[in-house]
Amino acid sequence: MPPSLQTVVRRMNLRPLAGTSGRGVLDAAVRWVAVSELADPTPYLEGGELLLTTGMRMEGDLGHYVARLVARGVAGLAFGVGVSHEEVPPALVTAAEGAGLPLFEVPRETPFIAVGKAVSELLAAEQYEEVTRAFAAQGRLTRAALRPEGMHAVIDRLAKEVGGWAALLEESGEVRHATRGAKTEAVAAELARRRGRLGDHARPADAGGAARGERQPASLALSAPGEHIVVQPLGGGPRPRGFFAVGARHAFSPVTHTVINAAGSLLTLAMEQGRTQLAAERRVRTAVLELLLAGEGERARAVLGPLGARLPEEPLVVLAAAPEALDALEARSFAALLDGTAPEGSDAGARGSGAMVVALVAEAVAEEAAEEAALSAEAPAGLSRPTGYAALRGALDQAGRALGAARSRGRRGTVVTFGELAGQGLLGLLDQAAVRAFSTALLAPLTEYGSRADLVESLRAYLDSNGHWDAAAQRLGVHRHTLRYRMKRVADLLGRDLDDPGVRAELWLALEAGRRST
Repeated sequence: MPPSLQTVVRRMNLRPLAGTSGRGVLDAAVRWVAVSELADPTPYLEGGELLLTTGMRMEGDLGHYVARLVARGVAGLAFGVGVSHEEVPPALVTAAEGAGLPLFEVPRETPFIAVGKAVSELLAAEQYEEVTRAFAAQGRLTRAALRPEGMHAVIDRLAKEVGGWAALLEESGEVRHATRGAKTEAVAAELARRRGRLGDHARPADAGGAARGERQPASLALSAPGEHIVVQPLGGGPRPRGFFAVGARHAFSPVTHTVINAAGSLLTLAMEQGRTQLAAERRVRTAVLELLLAGEGERARAVLGPLGARLPEEPLVVLAAAPEALDALEARSFAALLDGTAPEGSDAGARGSGAMVVALVAEAVAEEAAEEAALSAEAPAGLSRPTGYAALRGALDQAGRALGAARSRGRRGTVVTFGELAGQGLLGLLDQAAVRAFSTALLAPLTEYGSRADLVESLRAYLDSNGHWDAAAQRLGVHRHTLRYRMKRVADLLGRDLDDPGVRAELWLALEAGRRST
């Protein structure tokens, strides 16, 4: 804060003459010193100055001169005697007293430049003190950031530094941590309002927000009677990963804004470091899973040990889910993200394409974990049969097949167990899209043969009767010679020997897949 008028008067031994008897008059801040002999210096003043003059052009009625200075908001008027006037003009004293303008006499031996230097030194000292206070506050915030509580400790320290409250919020506006008295409801409401405005195609950017696709403002300020709030985003990208808010009853000074910005930098750094550490831990867990699949259980446990994580005891269940379920799964189990490349020796087709999360879960809580992950992430999940680490690769294939079946059902939050697929026979274990394509291609010569759709039904009856002509003909209600003719036509169209067991198996699979898809 700039020096007060009283501080300057005492340091320079200025003699009060008028306008100083009012309460708090001498507490006015002196923002600068100006020297002027103009009849009207106000066009060159900003307000808050201590104006120095020798009165070279002062004559006649000085009431207008004083009134203009008061209107401009000068801190005071100091008159130097011994140059143009041997004493301060009585008319000036009278006008100043009547207008409430602080008027002082500058001693003959005091040069104006000395007054200017004194005020300049006081301002510099104040600025140095502000910088010192800001550095001290930044040091306390930094020490708070090094505490185990991390970001929460920074928020607590920030509230003390500003003499108010502070809060840490998620990107959604949900409060992660707040000090006592925090006005988080107002902050969350404003963030929600701005998110709605940023997502509005019809509205252009305005002073407080941004158009769709543009960056959000660096910070926002909310003011109400007796409440001043600053909200800043966290994160280095165009999309914030969270927010922190600071509030107090008084307006924030430049020093306080410096402290708030320092806190924002520390919080962003802590957030980014946390994300980097989490990414590194996830890479380690992926490497551990690959070691387990390779049969290197001891090495896997040795790598996992420093993370403080543990593998479940046998029997365990392998849970496979979409990548968006990673956060939910790693909160309660060993979970790793695989990029969709099957480990050497495993059935790549069982996993399908794309990345997936693999979690190793104790058998007793496997279904509960799968349902929780599927619901919270609105993502499909698949479960293997109970297994041990020695058979982990096969269990991963089972979970991958179950996940593929869950995905094919097209409903969010679907959980499928491998036991369900096994109960459906061989067809349930195969990729359904591939089987349907195979069925369509293999049976196309029959379905496209004029209007003779009875060829497909005749083939189905023949296969269901295990090649017995009389039983198949009776099922169809035709003579067995008619059935023999039809089967010869089927064999000719398909170019296949219907007496070959392998051909019969392929045709049965194609017919069954076609039936299930209708």
